[in-house]
Amino acid sequence: MAFDLTVPVVTEEVISLGTLIVDLVGVFAGSVLGALQAERRKMDLMGYLVLGLVSGIGGGIIRDTLLQAGPPLALVRPGYLSMALLGSLAAFLFELRHGPGVKLLATLDALTLGAFAVAGTQRTLEVGLHPGTALMMGVITAAGGGIVRDVLTRQTPALMRAVPGYYATAALAASIVCLAFSQAGHPKLALLGGILVGGALRLVSLRFGWRLPVKRARPPKPPSQEPGNREGPP
Repeated sequence: MAFDLTVPVVTEEVISLGTLIVDLVGVFAGSVLGALQAERRKMDLMGYLVLGLVSGIGGGIIRDTLLQAGPPLALVRPGYLSMALLGSLAAFLFELRHGPGVKLLATLDALTLGAFAVAGTQRTLEVGLHPGTALMMGVITAAGGGIVRDVLTRQTPALMRAVPGYYATAALAASIVCLAFSQAGHPKLALLGGILVGGALRLVSLRFGWRLPVKRARPPKPPSQEPGNREGPP
């Protein structure tokens, strides 16, 4: 029996070289950070690979699926899976959670957030969708992989936790800067500026403990002050 060994031709989505590079850098860094969750949970190598893969390429797959401009890039460009696997293995082989690795991880987390946000924003603009949609897709790209990872590890997604450090806000800031430079005709500055602004806002918010407002529950009123329970004049 003869087997057809030809590689099927798959139409790839439009993507510029700069956006591709930023996206791949984000995939590698995101997979490192995701795989470290496996270390905290005392998982084996397979746990590192699974959490690393979903963290690295999960947000991009969600983004590309919503854009409906062809198959997700992670499925048609081998570089995506390669970078995600390398990042997962790096987290497994090297000690990153102690010593000098702590500061490196904080910086890596911030730059990854910015990289994913600008990649998602640029990808959306490159396929011809509205600038407002580009901002939304930038945040989805930055947060999507982390949400899937947190769900798999039975945690409240970092996007919705009331903890110090801007997350979605930093991603939105990166997307806004990226969009502004792109609309002004400066695509390279859009990528660099978005990453730096988003990363810097994330690091500064962590350093000073900034967080979004949290609704505080009001103490219940004493029964005598509730409507219908007030005592009348004697």
